Amino acid sequence: MRVTWTADGGVWHLTFRLDPEDAITGFCADGQPLKLATNSFRVELPRKPYDIHPDLLALAAWTVVAPWTRRRIVFDRPISAELATAIQSGWGIEAGPIGGQSRSGGRLAISYSGGADSAAVAAMLPDAPFVHFQRVSHPRVPNRWSHYRSDVLAALAGKTGRDLTVVRSDLEFTLAEPRPGYPEHHAVAAGALLLADELDLGGLAFGYELGSRWLGGDRYLRRYTPDNLMWASHGAWGRAFAAAGLHIVLPVGGVSEAVTMRIALGSTLREQVRWCLRGVSGPCGTCGKCLYKELIHAAVERRPLRTTIGPGRPVARKWQEPPPYGGQEMIEYGCARVPGIEDTAFGKAAGFLGATEASTAWLDHCYPPAIEEIPEPWRKQIRDFMDVEVGFMNEDEARRVETWGMS
Repeated sequence: MRVTWTADGGVWHLTFRLDPEDAITGFCADGQPLKLATNSFRVELPRKPYDIHPDLLALAAWTVVAPWTRRRIVFDRPISAELATAIQSGWGIEAGPIGGQSRSGGRLAISYSGGADSAAVAAMLPDAPFVHFQRVSHPRVPNRWSHYRSDVLAALAGKTGRDLTVVRSDLEFTLAEPRPGYPEHHAVAAGALLLADELDLGGLAFGYELGSRWLGGDRYLRRYTPDNLMWASHGAWGRAFAAAGLHIVLPVGGVSEAVTMRIALGSTLREQVRWCLRGVSGPCGTCGKCLYKELIHAAVERRPLRTTIGPGRPVARKWQEPPPYGGQEMIEYGCARVPGIEDTAFGKAAGFLGATEASTAWLDHCYPPAIEEIPEPWRKQIRDFMDVEVGFMNEDEARRVETWGMS
């Protein structure tokens, strides 16, 4: 794989060329097969930045091309030995040329998506600036997902009143299959990477929570994942970001989606929280994500579900079958707390799971090892918030995390 960046003011264009051993179909770090659509994309920064460190340009490119790279990657600028080592040790890929100096930064920014998890991070870190990634159309790839209203989310981010930088990019259209999206989850940070020197960033906070970090993630594993290569600080991506001087920070990595929902809805950002982008004036209310988030929302507020989706709808089909389920910890949590759950799309799942408030109480507290992963400059602030607002798991509750999927 060979990559080349060119700049036209604040617009950066990346073109990449596959080597003979590279593949059109590759795999994201979480195992999702990805088919390549095109070999170029652009990142539109809000202004012409200062000189961008080669490691930041290289890592931004790597978040996109990693799935299709098989043996080596050649960047157009010399990178530091630290970043080359991180790519070699994490993926077994030879990276170069080597010859640059490493970088560092001091501030923490938030990769702000506007969802409940992201809003919870923002509530915990009231002084941290936002960097928001906005999908825009690609000049050569048709937009088959025009119902995905990224413009709506960018407008909502602008209403938060926070220090906000919006970065626009068509990098998601490098994917032909399964749909437009990030080749690696970390590609959402491409804009923050290109702005990291200008903003003096040493860390980037993401809204990935307990399920994503410690319990296997969205594509259901149902097992404890302390060595999660996407989000563990010692995982492949954690080491690569650290080598580029922009540490991955997971402020809510130790708490469940129930906790992030409660924090977000109790914050000043409540009116801007949006987890579905299929609607203009609000969530569509008809997709599977809306149903899942409504279960959590209702559980937090101890009320019945507000949805027209019944068990016969295709988006509810998976919950009519026996477990395991994606995000099963939150299905258990919701089924144990929502009044009248037996008469909803989750009725059969509730019967299969047999969850109770006592059996899911561990999901109301913070898993302590998640705090130890926070880089030292920001650890105390996050620990203090969790101590006051959430509370930490006791040994028995922490054991529930560490034995997840074993029974």
